Amino acid sequence: MASRTATPLEHPALEDVSFPEALEALRDPHRLAMVAALAREPGQSCGAIMPPVSKPAASRHFKILRAAGLLKQWDSGTQRLNALRREEFDARFPGLLDLALAEAARLPD
Repeated sequence: MASRTATPLEHPALEDVSFPEALEALRDPHRLAMVAALAREPGQSCGAIMPPVSKPAASRHFKILRAAGLLKQWDSGTQRLNALRREEFDARFPGLLDLALAEAARLPD
């Protein structure tokens, strides 16, 4: 899912992300599973953490996570890699990511 254009990805400043935006990004089970996978192993490709949905739906999930300040993405060759912006997100919303990850651990695979 690496970009085929030179358009840079937008990563918002965390102070511009609202609490409802952060909650909305974490409420979806697919996005929550993606966040949990990146918490366990940062730097994974989109294909490695992509939920079992269509490519357009997966792209939307990645975009929502990026817009909520949870996800940092960068292109490396033909792959787009992902990592959580954990330190920044935790500073903006203390404890929220820990709660979400605890809930993700309870969800069925």
